[in-house]
Amino acid sequence: MNLLPDLAPLTGLAAFAAGVLNAIAGGGSFLTFPALVFAGVPPVAANATSAIAVSPGYLGSTLGFRPELRSLPATLLWRETGIAALGGLLGAGLLLVTPAKVFAGIVPWLLLLATVLFALGPRIARLSGGAGHPRWRLPGLLGVSIYGGYFNGGLGILLMALYTLSGESRLNTVNALKNLNSFVLSLLSVVAFAAAGAIVWPQAVWMMLWATAGGWAGAHLAKRLPVKWVRWLVIATGVVMSAVFFNRA
Repeated sequence: MNLLPDLAPLTGLAAFAAGVLNAIAGGGSFLTFPALVFAGVPPVAANATSAIAVSPGYLGSTLGFRPELRSLPATLLWRETGIAALGGLLGAGLLLVTPAKVFAGIVPWLLLLATVLFALGPRIARLSGGAGHPRWRLPGLLGVSIYGGYFNGGLGILLMALYTLSGESRLNTVNALKNLNSFVLSLLSVVAFAAAGAIVWPQAVWMMLWATAGGWAGAHLAKRLPVKWVRWLVIATGVVMSAVFFNRA
């Protein structure tokens, strides 16, 4: 495999920026995946390597949201992380046995739908009396986790849309749950990718270190930014990602 070592600063910077972006809004894989392809990693291996590169960033940002997670019931956290783990394994298995073109065609539509739902989430919650639709939460989490195990791009936006629509109005809590479940499902999907020999380890280890630092920095930045800024950053990220993926389709 023809990797370009002189592009290590590029992949490191992409991983750090991805960790920051994932902690705040999601979409970090859009930075790590093309950086790996540009560095000479074939697309399928780049997708798997990108998944493991950003997963420690989720851990760093999850640790940054420990107060929000401690305020939630332990049974809820165990139940949701279990579902996220199952979905991550199923999605990774789907990637390893199914042609990527089948799923790639609907990725732009998923990203666009998630962005619209997130943007309208508070209004929908108000119209429903602020209760949201919690019955969607667990099956929705399984579906999003399968998507995340298959293709990590836009995972954060989908999770934030899901939690917003299920009635969670506290943005920092939404971010905490998003990062925790993203870490769990990414970890399980990475195990599957590693077992299949789909990961380029030198690049993965290098980018994991930078993504962890970025996730920690992003978690603290997210809690200092005004809520409105974070929400608009999420929406802007979703719009840009949707446009890029439609262009690639």
